[in-house]
Amino acid sequence: MDRFIGIDYGRKRTGVATSDPLGIFASALDTIDSTKLIDYLKKYATAERILAFVVGYPVNMNGEPSEAQADVDVFLGKLKTAFPEVPVHLEDERFTSVLAQRVMIDGGMKKSERREKGSVDRISAALILQGFLDRRNGSVGLGSIDPLSVPDSLSKNKTRRRK
Repeated sequence: MDRFIGIDYGRKRTGVATSDPLGIFASALDTIDSTKLIDYLKKYATAERILAFVVGYPVNMNGEPSEAQADVDVFLGKLKTAFPEVPVHLEDERFTSVLAQRVMIDGGMKKSERREKGSVDRISAALILQGFLDRRNGSVGLGSIDPLSVPDSLSKNKTRRRK
């Protein structure tokens, strides 16, 4: 089946998400050691046809390149070499980690599970992919969120506990 793959690349580990066959919904898939990511994607591609990769691209709030951008650029070169026929789309990844934390809290995930960094990476990849899918399908969704509209309480991880 045809799938879009969302990637939240990190120096140590990478979150991966996939779309449903219709390209409407994104689901968190896995967290992979970044050194093993290309091999993981090649194995995935033997079972599913990858229509495109959607990679979170890190930029600072002022639009300037972030420190992590150099790492992502190196990864993009490896991705293009391994999958020359598959298009790559870059998505602004600002606030995806903050939104992923909010999703986990709202979804009732236990605090101990939220502390596992791999959870944030997988969900961030799904948010990156969902934003792309929403715009591709003409929907208004997470991809249309203005990062400046995120309340300070979220951006500083000062989320109040539910009673």
